[in-house]
Amino acid sequence: MKIEIIKCLNDNYSYLIFEEGTNTVLIIDPSEFKPCDKIIQKYKKLDYILNTHHHADHVDGNIELKNKYNSKIMGFEDDKDRIPGIDILLKNDQNQNIGNLVFKTIFIPGHTKGHVAFYFKSEKVVFTGDTLFSLGCGRVFEGTNLDMFNSLNKLKILPSETKIYCGHEYTKSNLNFCLKYDSNNSELKKKSIEINSKIKNGLPTIPTTIGEELKTNIFFRYDENDIKQMLNLKDASHEEVFSKLRDLKDIF
Repeated sequence: MKIEIIKCLNDNYSYLIFEEGTNTVLIIDPSEFKPCDKIIQKYKKLDYILNTHHHADHVDGNIELKNKYNSKIMGFEDDKDRIPGIDILLKNDQNQNIGNLVFKTIFIPGHTKGHVAFYFKSEKVVFTGDTLFSLGCGRVFEGTNLDMFNSLNKLKILPSETKIYCGHEYTKSNLNFCLKYDSNNSELKKKSIEINSKIKNGLPTIPTTIGEELKTNIFFRYDENDIKQMLNLKDASHEEVFSKLRDLKDIF
């Protein structure tokens, strides 16, 4: 499984996947046609388009790519009326074969009511769209903070070595937020050096891993006493701490 990161728009990432065994090509969340097509042309085909959710900056390349390559578009069944050109409806916890690859659809509402992640267990890779970012999580537009909390906990339990490919390059802003409210975290300080080096050299900060995020992503660390004390929420529930963090990030 070969993954190519495609930079789109201002800070979006689309991902091309090439499965060599069956010469299968797919793309996840094509934000726009031209930069995606430039990479696809190397393979001269595009078999499938996968969408994590319906927002325009994740689906705007769908129709042009489908028309050019006769691709099949996959998306969550509850978003069938909002994903342009959708052909194949995916269900929660469904395993789907593409060539020699198998991925599971994980329903993770909050950012939108039909958001999903695509988990390739054998390859130890998950595509999280706008739900889980490096050092952050997505804004809540169509759900509740509790929805986002529960969705992140579904991803949190994936194997620690699982690589995370998310929908945007938001890592620097997320890092600054984490440093403000989790300032005693030595692992976070180490990670900040790596992140700043990548950004300085014009490199993506993606992928990260579940293991790294468990140590550094404040939205996974709502049970840490230092963070609770920083927020004056020493006796609050995990859900309350998470919700406070999400609200603070909205105005950060």
